[in-house]
Amino acid sequence: MASVTVRGWALWTVSLLNCAFVSISGADFIRFISFRAIYHNITGETTLCQDSIPWSAALQDSSVLWSLVVDLGLLALFITQHSLLAWSPVKQALQSVLGTLNRTAYCFTTVLALQILMRYWQPVTSAPCLWSVRHAPWSIWFPLLCFSLHFLCWAIICSILMIFDSPELLGIKQVYYDCLGLGDPLSHKSPGAQRLLSHLRHPVCVELGVVLWLLPALSLDRFLLAGTLSTYLALAHTLDKQDLSYLCVQFNSKLQLFAEPHRGSADTSDHKHK
Repeated sequence: MASVTVRGWALWTVSLLNCAFVSISGADFIRFISFRAIYHNITGETTLCQDSIPWSAALQDSSVLWSLVVDLGLLALFITQHSLLAWSPVKQALQSVLGTLNRTAYCFTTVLALQILMRYWQPVTSAPCLWSVRHAPWSIWFPLLCFSLHFLCWAIICSILMIFDSPELLGIKQVYYDCLGLGDPLSHKSPGAQRLLSHLRHPVCVELGVVLWLLPALSLDRFLLAGTLSTYLALAHTLDKQDLSYLCVQFNSKLQLFAEPHRGSADTSDHKHK
């Protein structure tokens, strides 16, 4: 019994430490994707690009080419880790070795690859921007509009992750179920939900697309980041009509659930008036 207790505490410790690491890295990712680019556009504190340099000269600059090579390598590292560990043969092999901590390990390695990408990302400041809003009054209002839409998108992303059972996504629920002897949480879901989760790897594609592309100025390295991640998100999207039908049914049931208290209160009011 003592060994089971020690094992349970060990699993909980690893899972919660990983959750803290993921949360901190998530805040870093928001800063990297949204705050840094928009903040510099509002303040003008750092030059993101050089519009005076022609493209022909910029694409022959060794510093620009080296930065793009480094950034492309960092993106390849992140995408390879994110896809390889989600591949069924690798996933099953890791499950046999890590057991309950398989999902925790996946989240940890994903966030570690993301941290490496953010720490070693090379901004390209010696090339023109693909677009840049520099003329008044849009030079002030458009960055503020971008900030507001980015804030809205991140709020939606966080809400969707909570709806999609964030404890299970982070591996905490797997540890909880294992300590109670309930098995894999996924086995307790309906077949429709299991099928949807097997196809829906990224439930926040639209919102991520907005924060990747909607900027007052689009530098060359940001174009590489946005284009690569958008392509990866599009290729990983495998939903079909059956999944969409299941989502519609679940959405309608949630709407009915929220409408029932209002209907009940209306019926009570009508009864009092009678």
